[in-house]
Amino acid sequence: MWTTTERRTTISLSPPSTPRLRLRPVAPPGSARTVLDGAWWPRSTDPVAELPGLILALQDHGPIDDHRPITHVLLRVDDWDDRPRRLRIDGPDDARVVRLSWFDSLPPGLLTAIHADGRRVDLLTVPASTPRAEAEAAMELASHPANHLHTPDLLATLTPPSGRTDRAGIRDESESAWESEGGRLREDLAAR
Repeated sequence: MWTTTERRTTISLSPPSTPRLRLRPVAPPGSARTVLDGAWWPRSTDPVAELPGLILALQDHGPIDDHRPITHVLLRVDDWDDRPRRLRIDGPDDARVVRLSWFDSLPPGLLTAIHADGRRVDLLTVPASTPRAEAEAAMELASHPANHLHTPDLLATLTPPSGRTDRAGIRDESESAWESEGGRLREDLAAR
């Protein structure tokens, strides 16, 4: 018979994927903590499909002699489609349950993984729909040892999926500025 905890634990039916993850180099002891430890670019917004591979990859990050398991992950509600509370992670050596907590108050794109010893890993979560070149650039910036940008500032560097932006990052709304009659853009009429 299953316990209450086991009944409420979500299990991924597919094997963990290899995450698109970039972590900053492990800092020497005593060095200042950076804003972020790296970035992750999931393939979808399904936490059950995406989180197992990430958690297993993060498990191996850190000092070689200290592989404490990740026990808790903090996520932003608006970044994901579903909100399971517990997720079973089937690793090569064991299976364990990781607690997932969902918050409206977390900054956009932030994911925090907490190890059993209290050590934390803060990651920029690049939206799954981001084009490859932009995602890789944001991941590179977030994982750079000298990065001082928080996740909202890093996400602001990405081009919105619809519409264009100029060099200053200002969205071009001209495509929605149709003249009420004739179907021409207002800027086209002004050029006449």
